[in-house]
Amino acid sequence: MADRAPWSEDRARSILSEFQDIRGALLPMLHGLQEEFGCIDDPAIPLLADALNLSQAEVHGVVSFYEDFRKTRPGRHVLKVCRAEACQSMGAEALLAHAKSHLSVDRGETTADGAFTLETVFCLGNCALSPAVLIDEDLFGRVSPDRLDALLADYREGVPA
Repeated sequence: MADRAPWSEDRARSILSEFQDIRGALLPMLHGLQEEFGCIDDPAIPLLADALNLSQAEVHGVVSFYEDFRKTRPGRHVLKVCRAEACQSMGAEALLAHAKSHLSVDRGETTADGAFTLETVFCLGNCALSPAVLIDEDLFGRVSPDRLDALLADYREGVPA
C-alpha cells in the first residue's frame, strides 16, 4: 500500500476542486481525500460542507454511514476478510477469528507495529474460491489459517505473494 500524505488543507482544497463541478460530488471527493491522506481527517469535514453547501452534520453522516471511509490512518497493509455467504460457508468466520488472534487486533483496528489494519467486507467476488481475502489490492482465494499466516509474513517482509 502506498504511503499516505500528511494532512494538508491546500492539497485537500485542490482535490475538492477536481470534483467541484460534477453532480453528486461528495462521494468522489471523499474517495479522493481518503486516497491521498489514508482517511477522512476531521478538518476535511468543514471544507467539504463549504464546498458543497451542505451542513457539517450531513457530511459527517455520509462519512460515518459508509464503512469504507476511515477516520484514522490505516496500517501499511489492509487485510480485508470476506464475510459473504459463500465465504461464511467455507470457514470465513473461523478465518476472521484466526486473523484477529494472529494480529492481536479486532475488526477496524491496526496492529501495534502499524503493519496491518484488519477489516471485513461483504463480498470480494471470489465466491468460487472461498474463503477469500484482499491484502491491499491483491485478492487471494481458498485461504486457510496457515496460508493467511504465510501471506501476512510475506507482506510484513515486503514480499507480497
